[in-house]
Amino acid sequence: MAGWPVDDSHCPAAARREIWNMANETHEATIAAEDEQAASRTAGEAGWHVSRYNLSAPVPGTKKVAIANLFKGNCAEYTPIELYLLSVLDELDEHHPIIERFSKRGIIANFDERAALETMGRAACAMPGGVGMTICPTMGCNFDCPYCFEDHRVGLMTQQVQDDVVALADRMLDVSGARSLMVTWFGGEPLLAPRIIEALSERLMAVAEEHNAKYSAGIITNGYLLTAENFAMLERVKVDNIQVTIDGLGATHDATRRLVGGGATFDRIIGNLRDNKYSMRVNVRHNVHEGNRDEVEELRAFIEKLAEESGNDLSYYPAPVAASEVADNRGEQVGLLCETNMSEIGIMQEAGRFRGAHGHYCGANSIWVVGIDEKGNLQKCWEAVDKPHLSFGTARDWDPKNPLGTTTNLDNLTSYLNTANPVNDPECRECVWLPYCAGGCPYKRLHAERMCLAFKDDAEGYVLALHARIGEKKKAEAAKQAEAEQEAEAGQAAGVAVEAADGTDN
Repeated sequence: MAGWPVDDSHCPAAARREIWNMANETHEATIAAEDEQAASRTAGEAGWHVSRYNLSAPVPGTKKVAIANLFKGNCAEYTPIELYLLSVLDELDEHHPIIERFSKRGIIANFDERAALETMGRAACAMPGGVGMTICPTMGCNFDCPYCFEDHRVGLMTQQVQDDVVALADRMLDVSGARSLMVTWFGGEPLLAPRIIEALSERLMAVAEEHNAKYSAGIITNGYLLTAENFAMLERVKVDNIQVTIDGLGATHDATRRLVGGGATFDRIIGNLRDNKYSMRVNVRHNVHEGNRDEVEELRAFIEKLAEESGNDLSYYPAPVAASEVADNRGEQVGLLCETNMSEIGIMQEAGRFRGAHGHYCGANSIWVVGIDEKGNLQKCWEAVDKPHLSFGTARDWDPKNPLGTTTNLDNLTSYLNTANPVNDPECRECVWLPYCAGGCPYKRLHAERMCLAFKDDAEGYVLALHARIGEKKKAEAAKQAEAEQEAEAGQAAGVAVEAADGTDN
């Protein structure tokens, strides 16, 4: 161990050794005292505190409590002993073994979680996790849904706009240095323009390859035009996920998901999903309103059976229909869910995609994510792609090297970026849900009103839904493990039988 620096140049050798030894002994004693003092600190003195982002609920039929930490994205059960230790955290020795367990699960922290959220939010605005493009080859649609938030218009994306989109993708990948390009095909109904999807996809895939970036794509479609030919085309251009909306069974669906001019669509969509074979995952979205909320479980079971019988990868999720000024002006808005039903459906929707804090609500908070309409106008949200007055620039002219100076309406860009954390809203900043919702939908906040989680006041219901989901996942994993063990045992038994047979033959 190195001693303290001592000037002993004028001392005899023996005296120098004594001074050196004394200095070392003093230094070691000081270190020992500091170690002893550190060892005697409580967790509170060491900076540990219970997370401000914990939600809890008693687990029915037990003495345990489920705690979900929204910052870490963890939900687990805790015994009475663990709950007691959590309640006296300030008094525990900082080296108590429970500290590490609690910390890994996020229910305690030794840093300012809200400050961390704010840092994540600032980083989200500019950090190139990837380049994202939502592309509308047309804003036309073959459906006439009463709750739709868009004003549809005829017209297809021209060759010039397609060229501009490719050039924009090249600029965004070049400036950002991102290693992924994620494309979502949207509309209108994008499959009204399959040739544009295929031609533009091939060019975008080539641009991604030039930048050594991974290319991925998805599509949001009403499903009416998911023919065998279009499934094959989508597979060729690396679309690996599809969202299709089904609003109920038979006539219930047809009442709101109807063709322009009238006409049923349910049977054709189901036939497309059942009779074709495809490699991509299809997420079936159920837009829930007062007229179809009673069919949630029935439709879920129907989709699960459809997946089983077809052998295709189909999943179901419900989502409440939201208020829309466009739908209201159209005068055909469906009956929106009451608060209680909205909370119930919201919990069903969100419990399946629980994750930790990310500092921003969606891609609208990132400069590297854009929406593009068929005319090349750039938007920050796909709820605005039909509204040219909310555009911030064009695919031809906007340059991420000079993102502010090349806009046509700077406020339409900065307003979205500035809704990421830190949220300039005192109520949001103090809210326990902040890591999860990050202040809510930027579009709603800017152009309507702040949209809080539908189940904000039902924390226990949400935690119990998470707890149930985790329990189901554990059961599925256990069943899979048991099946693997049975297969291994069967294989061993077969091997023994073969060896025995060989021995008899000999």
